[in-house]
Amino acid sequence: MPRRTLRLRRAGRPARRGAQPKVVALGGGTGLAASLAALRRITGDLTAVVTVADDGGSSGRLRDELGVLPPGDLRKALAALCGDDDWGRTWAEVVQHRFASHGELHDHAVGNLLIVALWEQLGDHVQALDLVGKLLGAHGRVLPMSAVPLELRASVRGHDPARPLAVSTVCGQANVALTPGEVREVRLVPSDPPAVPEAVAAVLDADWVVLGPGSWFSSVIPHLLVPELLDALRETRARRVLSLNLVPQPGETDGFSPQRHLEVLARHAPKLAFDVVLADQAAVPDQGSLVEAARLLGATVELAPVAAPGEVSLAGRSEESGGGPRHDPELLAVAYDRIFRMHGRIGPWR
Repeated sequence: MPRRTLRLRRAGRPARRGAQPKVVALGGGTGLAASLAALRRITGDLTAVVTVADDGGSSGRLRDELGVLPPGDLRKALAALCGDDDWGRTWAEVVQHRFASHGELHDHAVGNLLIVALWEQLGDHVQALDLVGKLLGAHGRVLPMSAVPLELRASVRGHDPARPLAVSTVCGQANVALTPGEVREVRLVPSDPPAVPEAVAAVLDADWVVLGPGSWFSSVIPHLLVPELLDALRETRARRVLSLNLVPQPGETDGFSPQRHLEVLARHAPKLAFDVVLADQAAVPDQGSLVEAARLLGATVELAPVAAPGEVSLAGRSEESGGGPRHDPELLAVAYDRIFRMHGRIGPWR
């Protein structure tokens, strides 16, 4: 049988017309992937800083068996940075492909195995991720927020339905993301994890920093619990955008209003200011309350249609949970581009 070959032209970076804004996006999961898919359309200088507290699925199994960082959210970020040509689409599908079997490979993602193999070969998290990005023709760089695996722990009121006022500790990102009850606070173990130096440098050197969207307590806020990274976010001269979810996430932020998301973030990172809060205009029933909550963070509110048409429902499932409303990359790109142009400092990239 003749051997089939796949001939693809390797994706190049977009042509640069002068300098472009240096953008750093922080988050995890499909929320960060949505942001990256938008941002790569408007800048060629893009860095993703990804949470490393995942302990479920393929990532959790690899973490437990090999003691490595969970690769899943890093893989999703790399796939989101792939281009829209044949090379990019093919590699995005390959790294996201999951095996289906009755054996040990079941549900492992190809990209997870590739990333872990390069970590073992090279002994360097950043160098390995850069090499995967080069292979994929990724339109940006992907970095872990910390070089050590982290455990997420949450204080949850009403986790036990029989004790609705009691506060329990829920351990593990996968459990926190789906926990019943009201999440009051999250923390990391270890409590003082080292940040990846390249991630800190990227934040300090950025023109814009984008935080969110994504699972609020398990993908967004964890970045603010890494001391060196939080210090960089406070000290950077970059302007900061906080990008809100389309709907609350069942379990983790069930019943949260848009302004409540801002309030809990501020409680975890006092004195961290933002310049702009971006929200879908159809997902904000009380604009006045959101404007006031944003003002307390030093930010203005930008409302824009950023959801895939016809998908926003305040009672729907969250994007991060894998169903329901999703951000539209092109609409989100338009919103980011307008924010960068309207609120950006005059500089060489303007």
